[in-house]
Amino acid sequence: MKNTATLLINCPDRKGLVATIADFLYRNNANILHADQHQDAELGLFLMRVEWDMGDFALTAAEFSAQFAPVAERFQMQWQLKLAQQRLKIAIFVSQYDHCLVDLLYRHQSGELACDIQLIISNHPDTRRLAEFYGIPFHIIPVSKDSKAQAEQQQFALLEQYGVELIVLARYMQILSAEFVARYPQRIINIHHSFLPAFVGARPYHQAFERGVKLIGATSHYVTEILDDGPIIEQDIIRVSHRDQLEDLIQKGRDLEKVVLSRAVRWHAESRILLYANKTVIFD
Repeated sequence: MKNTATLLINCPDRKGLVATIADFLYRNNANILHADQHQDAELGLFLMRVEWDMGDFALTAAEFSAQFAPVAERFQMQWQLKLAQQRLKIAIFVSQYDHCLVDLLYRHQSGELACDIQLIISNHPDTRRLAEFYGIPFHIIPVSKDSKAQAEQQQFALLEQYGVELIVLARYMQILSAEFVARYPQRIINIHHSFLPAFVGARPYHQAFERGVKLIGATSHYVTEILDDGPIIEQDIIRVSHRDQLEDLIQKGRDLEKVVLSRAVRWHAESRILLYANKTVIFD
């Protein structure tokens, strides 16, 4: 496991920001491993990700917060400090389609995802065998129109019990309530099986087939109260033709869904994403 720290910064753009941040880290004996930045000229914003080795760093996380606070206040920074050794705790929600879940579990086992999958929650029993194979707690919480509020209360209790920090909707075919989304702002990642903003809502492959599109796609995004309208993290596409039937679109689309969702989870776990103005910046 890496022993690094990552600082994410969002603030009004002005001269001296990079020099000030680099000087602060240098004075505290940081060995900077990666540094990347972006300026949004239209909004006048500066966004930065910097990662450094904690081996010889002079400050603990608590000391960093106290000593960096005056710098952040002077430059009106919104900032987050993430430690690689404090692995992100994740819950996966899934219904009956298991392709995204299978992909995430395999990547996690192989060490590709720097996180801990605490539990899997489903409204169907179909994926229990996968959870048992990988040794991850599995909870079935049925959801109906009349029981939705009660089901979410059960989910809240489990998420709190396991200390979950990020929720991944791996083809979870239920719409979360406004209360649910408000509890986990910018901490719920969904995979939508179309190239948003095209074909929002249910049955996007059916819509794409009826429209006769030549490209289909998949989109991972953060969940907001507005359906399929949250900040987009990653997208990918594949070409289709008049020869492809609906079943072909679904099969090809599933391959995209797996890759697009896993990238989003990995980038979030590695603190590579900054959100602003309903958009994301993904740092290399």
